[in-house]
Amino acid sequence: MKLASDLNRSNVRDGSRTSDYDFDLPGDRIAQRPAERRDASRLMVVHRDSGVIEHRVFADVATLIEPRDVLVVNRTRVMRARLLGNRPSGAPAEILLLKPLGGGRYEAMVSPGGKLKPGRRVTIAPGFDVEILEVTERRTRIVRLETALPLDEAIERYGHIPLPPYIERADTASDSERYQTVFARESGSVAAPTAGLHFTPELLDRLGSRGVARAEVLLHVGAGTFKPVEVEDPAQHAMHSE
Repeated sequence: MKLASDLNRSNVRDGSRTSDYDFDLPGDRIAQRPAERRDASRLMVVHRDSGVIEHRVFADVATLIEPRDVLVVNRTRVMRARLLGNRPSGAPAEILLLKPLGGGRYEAMVSPGGKLKPGRRVTIAPGFDVEILEVTERRTRIVRLETALPLDEAIERYGHIPLPPYIERADTASDSERYQTVFARESGSVAAPTAGLHFTPELLDRLGSRGVARAEVLLHVGAGTFKPVEVEDPAQHAMHSE
């Protein structure tokens, strides 16, 4: 026989297990395109002193960050890291560049993983091929990009913006800028620092005139930001480095 206190205790989620964070997110609540204005996105404000929750818009951040606070922004820029091509059989293949290793080599994620073994090749465009060189311990690939064009130019011309997996559509021309922050400058990320996507130049000016200082960091975001946690103990989750 269980006491009421035991029953209550058994229903408490202490946050130590991955399943403690399970919740239903209906697909129709996941926006597939950005709001017309960056700072028109919805903003939930939680007041720590009272627990009161407010539903506002992101532009209100200008009244919520206090003078003499410091806003830290990441100046990384998302590169066109997603290369779509075909195997010699004509079947489609995808290469997602993660980080450069020098000499035209990159660490990359590939699909279909079972087919793209060392020695296999993928044609991205005429005169632009990717050779699979080796498999890493974490099951990514070391690949070599072969192109007559300068490497950065080939990636920029034929690559695609790697949208998050919950965006179930192909990338468009507008994504090349809307999936960047307004302070993005140095290319190297395969995903945007999404918390920064909602700032506009005008909003940054309002914060500055209010006495909010701004500092910059450079952190290139890796594909690990999209990797699901597949173990019950979050401490055992193998993360990609940034």
